Amino acid sequence: MIKAKGIAALKSKEALVPYSFERRDPKEYDVVLDIKYSGICHSDKHMTRDEWGFGAAFPMVPGHEIAGIVKTVVSKVTKYKIGDRVGVGCMVDSCRECAHCKEDMEQYCISGNTLTYGSLEKDGSTITQGGYSDVIVVNEDFVLRIPDNLPLDKAAPLLCAGITTYSPLNHWKTGPGKKVAVMGLGGLGHMAVKLAKAMGAEVTVLSGSVSKEQDAKKLGADYFLFTKESGVFQGNALRFDLIINTISSADLNMAEYFGLLKMDGTLVSVGAPEKPLSIHPFPLIMMRRNFAGSVIGSIKETQEMLDFCGKHNITPEIELIQPKQVNEAYARVLNSDIRYRFVIDMGKI
Repeated sequence: MIKAKGIAALKSKEALVPYSFERRDPKEYDVVLDIKYSGICHSDKHMTRDEWGFGAAFPMVPGHEIAGIVKTVVSKVTKYKIGDRVGVGCMVDSCRECAHCKEDMEQYCISGNTLTYGSLEKDGSTITQGGYSDVIVVNEDFVLRIPDNLPLDKAAPLLCAGITTYSPLNHWKTGPGKKVAVMGLGGLGHMAVKLAKAMGAEVTVLSGSVSKEQDAKKLGADYFLFTKESGVFQGNALRFDLIINTISSADLNMAEYFGLLKMDGTLVSVGAPEKPLSIHPFPLIMMRRNFAGSVIGSIKETQEMLDFCGKHNITPEIELIQPKQVNEAYARVLNSDIRYRFVIDMGKI
């Protein structure tokens, strides 16, 4: 077994604390990574507080935005070598056998993929532990190559925030001539803006915080709509081909947002609130609009996203913190006091 140091929630809703544990010994297709950086995703907060009601397993070492260096490769590994710059995202395995997995869609594995933390490994008893730690063991098929021009600290959030927004933009064919709106300008939203703009779309940010307008323009948005302004929804009806909803709140009048879509337009939710959204079908029915969801992306698509970001020099806006600052960072996430992603320097663990 490999000794590991990390940061864990020992119980739901408790402060995170230093935590020593063991990783499995690497198997023949495994890669051992020295973790250099781990991003803090909003879902880490949900999971450590068991807010989605999944029956989270504790102790829990969160983190699924992992960037590091290959430390060890085992006998049958062919994709990586010692010293490679790599990342690990939200999943570390899948069944490999269902129709979705065979179509390179393992994020939709029918029997359920193995999440990077809080999930059962294939042995049926070991709980996975995530990237708020100094080392991790992962099958080479679920390791990603980070382009040389992307700094490791800034690359880490691409493994969730990046792919979570790239995948729906890619699936709904974002490009020149398309009008895309992004609901919310946080960790996910600011990546959606950068990616949609690089894909050639006209990009609008929809936000209830008027203070975000300047940032939206700096990030590449063409337009900014303050959603609390009187008449803003009526004045922009039938405007967008695609809306990406990154807001992790159920306190939304979805009918107003559906009204912003053109006929046959699509609103995709990637934000995951604690409570269900309230949806009335009439705004969808009357203009043959679509309401959809999307979760991360496949390994193939995640590598495509990383290469796209390398080509266009796209990285998230981050605030680098030390491990001892994690609880302070969580409090700031709850208060939306971050522009736009915390990244933990795991070299300081």
